[in-house]
Amino acid sequence: MSLARFTFSYLLFTAVLGVVAYLLPAMFPGVTVLAGKFWVVFGFLAGITFIAYVVADLGMKRNPEVGVMAIMGSIALKMIFSMAFVLIYSINTKEKGMVFVLNFFSLYLLFSFFEIYSLLRNLRHQNK
Repeated sequence: MSLARFTFSYLLFTAVLGVVAYLLPAMFPGVTVLAGKFWVVFGFLAGITFIAYVVADLGMKRNPEVGVMAIMGSIALKMIFSMAFVLIYSINTKEKGMVFVLNFFSLYLLFSFFEIYSLLRNLRHQNK
């Protein structure tokens, strides 16, 4: 999968997630389903996932023999930056923690699944 094709697929996936997140408060009017700074979290995770994919893709193209190490390295960097973001966010805001935790981990897992699926598609093409 080329970087242009991934970017198009990723923007489409991000747009679908954004629309779902935008519609959630309307579907559950009496419940707090989104954290106060949800769109900051959404933007951060969308950006860091795209950067992690680009780093892994460049690593796989530069040296295909260590492609798996590039993937693991990009996932580890994404996790470290995400933990730093959670720490900074939780220090600076005083809101319900459970809503933020559910928002953050659901977005983190959805973006990570898409990234890993796309990277594994690249590895599948290398094996043929």
